[in-house]
Amino acid sequence: MRRKQPATLRLSRRAFLQLAGTASAGAILAACAPQSLPDPLDGVPRQVVYQDWGTAWFPALAQEMLAEFHAAHPNIRVFYTPDPADVEASLEADMANGTAPDVFAGCCTFFPILAQQGHTLDLTPYLSDLPAGTIADWDPAQFLALRTAGGRQFGLPKYHGALALYYNKDLFDTYEVDYPDATWNHDDYANALRALTADRDGDGRTDLWGGMIDIAWERLQVHANAWGGHFVDPADSTRSEMCSQPTLAALRWIRDRMWHERVMASSLDVQNVSTRQAFINQQVATVEDGSWALRDILDSAPFRIGVAPLPAGPARRVTLATTDGFGIYAGTRQPDAAWELLKFLTGKAYGRAMARAHFLQPARASLVAEWTSFIRTAYPAAARELDLEIFAEGHLEGYSVTAEIFANMAPAKALAEEAWHNIFTLAQTPLSAMEQVCRQIAEKQRERL
Repeated sequence: MRRKQPATLRLSRRAFLQLAGTASAGAILAACAPQSLPDPLDGVPRQVVYQDWGTAWFPALAQEMLAEFHAAHPNIRVFYTPDPADVEASLEADMANGTAPDVFAGCCTFFPILAQQGHTLDLTPYLSDLPAGTIADWDPAQFLALRTAGGRQFGLPKYHGALALYYNKDLFDTYEVDYPDATWNHDDYANALRALTADRDGDGRTDLWGGMIDIAWERLQVHANAWGGHFVDPADSTRSEMCSQPTLAALRWIRDRMWHERVMASSLDVQNVSTRQAFINQQVATVEDGSWALRDILDSAPFRIGVAPLPAGPARRVTLATTDGFGIYAGTRQPDAAWELLKFLTGKAYGRAMARAHFLQPARASLVAEWTSFIRTAYPAAARELDLEIFAEGHLEGYSVTAEIFANMAPAKALAEEAWHNIFTLAQTPLSAMEQVCRQIAEKQRERL
C-alpha cells in the first residue's frame, strides 16, 4: 500500500525555488509539512528541495521512496520538484541566481560543467560517512568521473547506463546475417551493416539501413576509445586529442558508413525520429543504445530483439558508463540534511526501486542480478533469450569508459557539437574541419588557465 504523501504547496517550480532561497523559506515550507519530531542531528527542523526527473513514471516513485526517508528522518522534510524541460539551462541559471534546489540529479557533460562553474558542493569530506562497501559496489570509472580534475567529488552515482548493440533478429534472419556476439570487431560490424541495408519496396531508394548511432559526445567518444584515441588527454584535461590519428580514424569510420557507403542512417534519413524509434520502426536493423532504453524497446518493438557487446575496435573493447548522478548545490543552507538525503538516494533501496519501476540498470554491482530478474519476470517471452548481463560486463570486467571532460568544457562542447552536426548529420563539412575545431578548443582551454 502506498503511504500517504505530505501536502505540497501549489506553486510554480521557479517561484518555489525562489522562496526556498530566501530567509523565509523555513516558515513557508513548514506551513505545508506535517508536525516534525526531534531530528537526530541537532533537533532543528530542516527543509530540503530535491529536483529530479519529471518523466511520467518517476514522480510517484520519488514520492513513495521519500515517504520512507521521512519515516527514518522525521525532522528533515524533503520537497520534490520535477526537472523542467530545459533542465540544463534552468539549473545553471538557478544556481547562478542562488535559487537552486539543495539536491539535484545531473548527468552527461552538463553535470561537470556545473562543477567547473563552482556550483556543486565538494562531497569529499562526506565520503567516509557512506555505508561500508558502497564505493566498491560502484563502477570505478563512473565514481571517478563524478570528480573534477582538481579532486573535488561533485556527485555520486544514480544509476549505471551502459551501451550495447541492439539488433532485430527477424531482419538478421531475413537477410541471412549471423547474429553479433563478443567476437565481433568493426570489420564484422561494417559487413553486417552492408548486408542489412536494402530497398525493400523496390522504389530505388534505401528504406532499411544496417544501423544508426546518436551523434553526441559520449556516443562518438566510445568509438575513439575503441581505436585507442581520446577526446581529452587523460593526463591533462586542458589538452585536446580530438585530432589525434586514432580519434580521426574512428570518426572517419562512422562518417564513411553514413555518407560514403550509406549503410548507417543519419537522422535525416529517418525523418528525424530518434535512433531508438528508428529501430522500433524497423528503419534500421541495429542501434547502439543503452540499458535505459530496454523498457521502451521491449514494450514497443514488434520483432525479436537481441543485444550484443559493442564491437571491439582496433585497440580494445569499450562501453559507456553514463555519469548520471546526484549532487548538492554549493549554496545550500542545509548541507548536512542534504547529505542525509543524498545517502538515501544512492542507497540500495532507491536503486532497487528504479530498477523495478523502469528497469534502470543499478549503479551497484550487487543489485545486477535483481535487475535482470525484474526484466525477465515482466517480459518472460521477449527477455528469455536476451543476454541482459552484457550491459553489466563493462562494470564487472572493467572496460567501461565515461565522458571525457575538458578543463573548460562548455565552449569545447559547443564547438565540437556544431562541427559534428555539419560533418555527420548534414555532411556539409569534411572531417578535416576538425583541425580548426581542435585549435579553437585549445584556445578556450588556454583562456581558462
